[in-house]
Amino acid sequence: MSIVVTPATDAIAPVVPRSGRLRPLGPPAVRITGGFWGQRQQINASATLEHCLSWMERLGWVGNFRAVADRLPPEHRAGREFADSEIYKLAEAMAWESARTGDSSLAPTIRKLAADVAAAQQPDGYLNTAFGRPGQAARYSDLAWGHELYCYGHLIQAGVAAARVGDGSGLTEVAVRAADHVRRTFAAGANDGICGHPGIEMALVELARLTGEQGYLDQAALFVERRGLGRLGDAGFGRAYHQDDVPVRAATVLRGHAVRALYLAAGAVDVAVETGDAALLTAVAAQWEAAVARRTYLTGGMGSHHTGESFGADFALPPDRAYSETCAGVAAVMLSWRLLLATGDARYADLIERTLFNVVATSPSADGRSFFYANPLHERSRAEPIPPDVPSPHAVSGARAPWFTVSCCPTNVARMLASLSAYVATVDDQGLQIHQFADAEIRTTLADGRAVGVRMRTDYPADGVVSVEVTHAPPGTWTISLRVPSWARGRAVLREPGGTRPVLTGPVAVTRAFAHGDRLRLELPVTPRWTVPDPRIDAVRGTVAVERGPLVLCVESTDLPDDADVDAVRVDPSVAPVDRDGAVVVAGELVRLPSPSWPYRAPGISPGGTRRAAEITLRPYHSRAGRGPATMRVWLPEVH
Repeated sequence: MSIVVTPATDAIAPVVPRSGRLRPLGPPAVRITGGFWGQRQQINASATLEHCLSWMERLGWVGNFRAVADRLPPEHRAGREFADSEIYKLAEAMAWESARTGDSSLAPTIRKLAADVAAAQQPDGYLNTAFGRPGQAARYSDLAWGHELYCYGHLIQAGVAAARVGDGSGLTEVAVRAADHVRRTFAAGANDGICGHPGIEMALVELARLTGEQGYLDQAALFVERRGLGRLGDAGFGRAYHQDDVPVRAATVLRGHAVRALYLAAGAVDVAVETGDAALLTAVAAQWEAAVARRTYLTGGMGSHHTGESFGADFALPPDRAYSETCAGVAAVMLSWRLLLATGDARYADLIERTLFNVVATSPSADGRSFFYANPLHERSRAEPIPPDVPSPHAVSGARAPWFTVSCCPTNVARMLASLSAYVATVDDQGLQIHQFADAEIRTTLADGRAVGVRMRTDYPADGVVSVEVTHAPPGTWTISLRVPSWARGRAVLREPGGTRPVLTGPVAVTRAFAHGDRLRLELPVTPRWTVPDPRIDAVRGTVAVERGPLVLCVESTDLPDDADVDAVRVDPSVAPVDRDGAVVVAGELVRLPSPSWPYRAPGISPGGTRRAAEITLRPYHSRAGRGPATMRVWLPEVH
């Protein structure tokens, strides 16, 4: 796989490669102005950021930094060993949010967090509240589980965000000192260890991109090359859990702990792009390909094992035991985005869309103050109500929780939503590419210096019409490219100046001398459709699902008669699903089976029970449990 070298960009975005097929855009070049994602960004800004901060203040996680600065005994430390990272992710989210709106109201909060963090940093750059002080374990004494380098990763990403948005909080300086400490400590010939949780790799590469300092990139490459040689031991779940079983270049599929695997792959792509290592890029792209083909849920979720929060074997995708962690969804978007920038392949944008709508958007509640950690595709029992003032000790999946003892997902969702405009569009030497559809204003400059601008308007995904109006057109020809999602299956239509034409899936490009006011209108077929699983997925053989545009749908007990549960539903895929009153309705029946004395029987013997015809109402999976705890399922048995 070749890497196309392009000029560096000064985009205000989380990922800014110095080479690759496409160049990213972020605020203020792209501004989401409304619609599905605009509403969620607003809720994130008005509710989720403050919600996360208040919980971390209340539980003492922010106070951990002040305790270190004040030299309080270690017993004053609160939270898990990786709690520091949550403060860093929140600071990053606040930085992107300030860039999104231009609102300076978050600046005092960011400065205070930065000051608290800076006060805990040691003179040599070391920074961690769980290790290194009298009464605590020594620095780097538990690389498998201590998360020290992982925490640096999030600190550095927050520092890069602070620098790119120009917040002046001092967080960037803290991050640079920490990164310099990492380089000195883990350089070749010094400590040859790696972190049990990847994340430092992509952070160091991004710092190299920001500063131009080659040493950060070299250290990231060292960490990638050290992985897979058994440095961490078996660590309880086996070496694959930490991706320490096989070198990155030799691995054929994503495996082990899902978030760790995806973060490592993202860091490896960053290293490959910056060093021109086409072989490494090809290896990671093949791992993505295999994982998507055999280890990914219909929602885009990854991770089928609760034990180890990990990928399972090929086609082991049980819907009721799906872990599909929200953080893995965020990480999958991060990996796919890097591969998209490197290669320009629209398949990566397709998976980003699927994951954003069906994992990332599913996690937060409508008010932005409670979250899903795990995202199964089948809930067999109604969850008990979760107290609003107590952190959940478990990765609950039947009802959103306000906070968790391991609360990585709320802050990860917060930073993804705050920076979402950076995942909408890119540019190359020919023009502008639109990858995700949202109400948005885009204004940027092509490689030759010409300024271009468009206004995108859509009610997507409720409606499949995407209108793109040219608001700034320079002299000469240039290209606007729109992605036709793979689910459209050749049924999309493009209306452009001069005519209308059917378009196939993938990127559709229009090259012309655009004039101010010219419009492109992409019409996507968001009518509901049946989907069947690969027959090798044992857990859902004999079932079907319904999708509508990019949305996966589900049935909830809330929409069934009082005496029926979702496991009573049977559907008839010979009858097309239809839109009705904001939901989707399918033909089927409700089955009531008797209570057996033994749950097995000989072939040909009926289980008995009753059946009655019914219309089954389906709603978007991302809205599940929005009306209270309910049983739910995505894959529906067929009528027999």
